[in-house]
Amino acid sequence: MESASPTARALLALEVLQDSPGVSAERLAGKLGVTDRAVRRYVGLLRDAGIPIESTTGRYGGYRLGRGTRLPPLMLSATEALGLVMAVLEGRPGAADAADPVGSAIGKIIRVLPTPLAESVAAIRQVTTGQTGSASEAPDPETTAILVRASEARRRVRVTYQLREERVMEVDPWAVSVWRGRWYLLGWSHTSAARRVLRVDRVTSTVVLDEGFTPPDALDPIATIEEHLSTGWRYDVEVVVDAPVDAVAGWLPRHLGRLESIDADRTRLFGTTDEPLWYARHLTAIQALYRIVSPRELRDAARDLGRRLTQAGSAGDS
Repeated sequence: MESASPTARALLALEVLQDSPGVSAERLAGKLGVTDRAVRRYVGLLRDAGIPIESTTGRYGGYRLGRGTRLPPLMLSATEALGLVMAVLEGRPGAADAADPVGSAIGKIIRVLPTPLAESVAAIRQVTTGQTGSASEAPDPETTAILVRASEARRRVRVTYQLREERVMEVDPWAVSVWRGRWYLLGWSHTSAARRVLRVDRVTSTVVLDEGFTPPDALDPIATIEEHLSTGWRYDVEVVVDAPVDAVAGWLPRHLGRLESIDADRTRLFGTTDEPLWYARHLTAIQALYRIVSPRELRDAARDLGRRLTQAGSAGDS
């Protein structure tokens, strides 16, 4: 099973307990895709939340809800409901899929929420997600919901954005997406007359305007965000690879930069970086000969990495 938050797995455990009274720890662990030890932790989370769960030992032992237990109606504030779905999406992109176990659980939550709140939660659930990464600053759930719904309705927004100083800008919100655990707003800034990728956790206020917009055709939010984040760093990178562009695209993550076909057998990579050694490590995924044209700092980092790999590989020979 893919990575899921403890809250999401605890909800799944509760669903299994409701559907299968007396379920064994082994079977419960199998349904959740975790160890028996982890099952005890999730059962503990449910007990801490005030849900009585009985357990028996022995050959026919297992877990069941306390006899006569009636779970109260689901009472979540707007912030709690939105925050729950956002947290699950950050760790499990499949949460948007109704066939996914966590996605199915979220669907059940949505069905018992008040209509206005359910619509906001459902909108956030459809956010495009890229590869997950380390946890980062969480954006405000209500602000995120406003941006997502404005994007769906194709309505321009006025946002206050906090970077070095606060700045007010009008933006066509093409898409809200999660990439490597961080939430981004992708759109066209009328204030700057340019495409912008804004971190949602830095948006301090949002007003939906009357003006509409049309997003670009065939927009791929994650690919656009990765391309945007590959530019603007200290060192300009150029690498020539002796392989077709389709092959190179399969070896390298898109956030390293832009690929350009030189001919049928060669590809040029353009990018930028502040960390030459980090960049050099990614280049080792290339399964063909390649040449670092620039910068000098990246060539130096690649040579240093090569020496260390050679030393590590020959250490056992002595």
